[in-house]
Amino acid sequence: TTSVLGLTVAMTAANAQGQSLTVAWYGGNWGEAFQACVATPFTEATGIQVTVDIGTSTTTLAKLQQQAAAPTIDVAYMDGGISELAEDAGVLAAIDLAAMPNAANLNESAAYRNGEKVYAVSSGYYALGITYNTDEVEQAPTSWEALWDDDYAGAVALPSPSNSAGIPFIFFLNRITGGSPDDMSATFDKLANLDAALFWDSSGAGSNAFQSGEVIIGAHFNVAAWDLADKGLPISYAVPEEGVWATDARLHIVKDAPNPEAAAQFIDTALSAQSAACLAEKLYLGPAVANVELTPEVGRKLPWGEGGSVDDLLLFDWRDVNARRAELTEAWNREVVR
Repeated sequence: TTSVLGLTVAMTAANAQGQSLTVAWYGGNWGEAFQACVATPFTEATGIQVTVDIGTSTTTLAKLQQQAAAPTIDVAYMDGGISELAEDAGVLAAIDLAAMPNAANLNESAAYRNGEKVYAVSSGYYALGITYNTDEVEQAPTSWEALWDDDYAGAVALPSPSNSAGIPFIFFLNRITGGSPDDMSATFDKLANLDAALFWDSSGAGSNAFQSGEVIIGAHFNVAAWDLADKGLPISYAVPEEGVWATDARLHIVKDAPNPEAAAQFIDTALSAQSAACLAEKLYLGPAVANVELTPEVGRKLPWGEGGSVDDLLLFDWRDVNARRAELTEAWNREVVR
């Protein structure tokens, strides 16, 4: 009997140690930061190993839809915009914030709801501001109008509609130039008159163009701009007077996930001030939780710039953006790419 009891205890311990959680997140420096800031502290606290499924938000959503009958992913990081599509596709579980102690510090606007259901929480904000080569552009640009400056003709970069930022940037430009949501023709005329070197489909392609010197100014993410600067390149990032468009990377629990309790624990870890500070230091993601202490050097590189806050970001309703994606992509292809 003693040997049977000992075997049972040993098996229980082995099962606890062998429990794992599958988390879908992005590749590159994003994935490295999620590992260091969230997954490693989570495993240290719980003993639960994290198995990573690397992919873009779009590929992750496709996997969730393919696996709907028998999911293998427990937690998914997906960007704003894709997050709403995932909720519409019925592949997300409700997140019980009351069961997560760290959720008490979450910004009210950082919990995304469909009626009473919380289907996503923010893991941090990033923005599309003006990125520029400091060897070629001596003063930090103060207005988006700088992109139309003759001095930079043929050396400007913007996101294309193929990138998640492309269509929202059209909304953003329309807003700051006084256009009507119902008539964006003046905005498309303005874009058609831009002497651009590149409309980038992926963030990596945008970064490569800045790195090679093909472009010297343009719209790019604060995360990407400061990553280039940290590598020693003459690149900086500015928040113009008109502001910046922003979105966030979000956390989701997959519907019928194999390990829902561990998934909730993982998200609670992600909502800690320590994890948020770590992501701010590694990616310059703007924290979605309160009480995060950062150095001034990190603080100035956040999406809202020095002295700003999440209240300074222009965040659009992704459902409005998604509803007009096809129409505006067609207009872009017809009027801007000629």
